[in-house]
This record gives sequence, structure tokens and C-alpha cells, in this order.
Amino acid sequence: MKILMVNKFLHPNGGSETYIFKLGEALVRQGHEVQYFGMEHEGRCVSNNVGAYTSDMDFHGGSKLSKLTYPIKTIYSKEARQKIRLVLEDFQPDVVHLNNFNYQLTPSVILEVVKWRKQAGRDCRIVFTAHDYQLLCPNHMMNNPESRLNCEKCLGGHFGNCVKGKCIHGSAAKSLVGATEAAFWNAKGTYKYIDRIICCSEFMKRKMDTNPVFADKTVAMHNFVEPMKAEGTADPTLKLPPVYVLYFGRYSWEKGMGTLLSACDMLPEVDFVFAGKGKYKEAIDSLPYATDVGFRTGADLRKLISGALFTVYPSEWYENNPFSVMESQQLGVPVIGANIGGIPELIQDGVTGRLFEPGDAKDLAAIMKFHWDNPEVLERYRNNLKELQRMDADEYAKWITESVYS
Repeated sequence: MKILMVNKFLHPNGGSETYIFKLGEALVRQGHEVQYFGMEHEGRCVSNNVGAYTSDMDFHGGSKLSKLTYPIKTIYSKEARQKIRLVLEDFQPDVVHLNNFNYQLTPSVILEVVKWRKQAGRDCRIVFTAHDYQLLCPNHMMNNPESRLNCEKCLGGHFGNCVKGKCIHGSAAKSLVGATEAAFWNAKGTYKYIDRIICCSEFMKRKMDTNPVFADKTVAMHNFVEPMKAEGTADPTLKLPPVYVLYFGRYSWEKGMGTLLSACDMLPEVDFVFAGKGKYKEAIDSLPYATDVGFRTGADLRKLISGALFTVYPSEWYENNPFSVMESQQLGVPVIGANIGGIPELIQDGVTGRLFEPGDAKDLAAIMKFHWDNPEVLERYRNNLKELQRMDADEYAKWITESVYS
């Protein structure tokens, strides 16, 4: 089988890129052919045979002229259609697997796949993995950065609410572009050509199913998780308390950092370690019983997680299938997580970890305090985690070829 992976970024950038790279590798191991289409970038690490990629679009930089043309290019891209056509004609894929494509590639690529398969007489399936809520909400996250509240006002195609709330970077202009993009493609009916939509949580599936165009095409499947490699030596200067609670990830409001820091302030007897980066760094540094070790990966991150009494995942937005939770559980470390989005699908409350009310610092502090004082309860969670089974990339590749691609 020939699979064309489509994603705007073809270099390491986030969770969706990890997904396409690891899945692509697994598909190749199983005898399939995989090529990639997206933007050109100096860090690009995957390819297609004809070397066809769209121009790199940097919304945070670039010339004044390029910035003037971005609003048009983020809605429709003639270049993306021309470049993907070159790949389609050369590779002749059986499946085009879309990932993150809005704004940089645009849904224009879907129209070109439909046109090509009709002209070529090819039975090529179009599959989409929803890594966020982009097809339902112009700002991807179903929240309002101004009010810092979750929001479902755009469901049902009411995208004008994005402009009213300045939901994209707090900018009316950017929100107008995002709302226009969403309205244009929904009115055009382009998404009806997607044959199957993979949602990485049951929660996301329920949200996607609110759109009747998607409702009979969705399937829920948690992301695969690869074993955290034991090889490598951790930084010898990484000094940690003998017993500690760990948060690792982005230091941002939607990740629940404000709530976590408030809870930490109620627990001066607990040693906290933070590993990440973001706007809350100064607030973390002001806590006398907290250690900020900065953003860590590889052997350092494994050491941090493995040594923690438990980890905390206090997110306040509609999380889908957070890798941080699964990585902790994979190393046998229980997670105290917010009861929101797809998080409760990963944590069995009172069995493999605990759930708390999102945004409730007192609830979080009480649960952390109880488990700090009762490590025997955590040991029970650890034993239960040994029975937890998650798909790895090879198992996921087998599932997707048999249940989605075929």
C-alpha cells in the first residue's frame, strides 16, 4: 500500500509531527511505501520523490509584502494544489493521510486529491487524523484566550463568534481571517470528501460528531505511545529532592499553571519539580519549595519522571490525548490529572491515579496532600499501572491499515 502523509510541518515541531514520523516508520517496517507532503523548511527530515513542497510560511516573521498576502494564502493555496499534484501523479498513492493542514497548506489540497483521483480513475482514500479541533473551531482549541474560558460557540458553523471573542491571538484581524477560512470551506462542502476521521479520544469524537458531515465518518482511537528509551546518561548536574512531585510540559494558562501554582502555595511541606518553559517561569522561581529544571528530554526526562512520587497534569482546556500522561504511566508513575477532555479516558480515578475538578486549586491541593502523606496508595496505583496496555506504533500501524486505510 502507498500512503502519502500530509502535514504542514515536515520537521520536528510538536505532537502531530511525532505522530506522522513514528507512524510512517512503522508503516514502512510493515512493507508499505510512505512519502510526505508539506512545507519546505531547513529542518525538513522526510520527503517525496519529486521534491515538491510548498513555500515556508512564517506568520511571525517575513517581509511586509508576504504579510499582506498571508490572509489570502491561509484560505486558499494555488501553490499547494500544484505541488501536491506533482506528488500524486508520481507516487500514485492508495491513501492520502491528512494531519494538520489548515492555514499553511489549506483545504485546497483536498480538492486536488479529489480532482486527481477522478481524472486518474484511482480509488484513493482520504483519511484525516484530528490532532485538535481545527475543523470545528478557528482557534483550534475551543477556548477564548481573552476570558481564559473554554468555549463552544462556534459549533454548528457559527464562526462569527471567533471574531467577536478575538479568539486567535487576541486579534480581531487574525480572528476574522480564521473565521473566514472556516466559513469558506464549510460552505464549499470540501470536508465531505474525507472518507474517515481518526479522533484521538472519545471526547474529541463527540465534539466532531456535532457536525453531521463528520458524524458517520469518525472513529476514536488513542494515540500510540513509544517506550521511553533507557539508553543515554542523564545530566549529572540535575539535582533533585529525595521525594518530589513533578510537572513537565508547557508553562501556560491553558495547561492549568495558575491553578497548580495556587495549589503548590497551599502545600509548603511538598517539594515540587517543574520541567518545561513558558510565561509562568518567574512565578515558579518565586516558590521557595519548588525547583525549575527547565525544558528536558531524553534521559533527563526519563530520570525526572521515574524519580517522581507522582506527576500532575492540571490542564484546563479540552485536552485530547496528552502524551505526558501516557509517558508517566508507561514508566509506572501515577498521574493526578484534571477531569477534562480526554484526560479521564487515560486515568482510572482511584485505580491508576486520581482526577480533580479542573481549575479548583483547593481540590488539587487536597488530593496532592493525601497522596504525599499516603505513599502506600500510590504503590497500589503503580501495581495497577503494570496491567495497563497501550498500543505502540507497530500495533497502531496494523490497526490503521486494516480498519481505516482499507
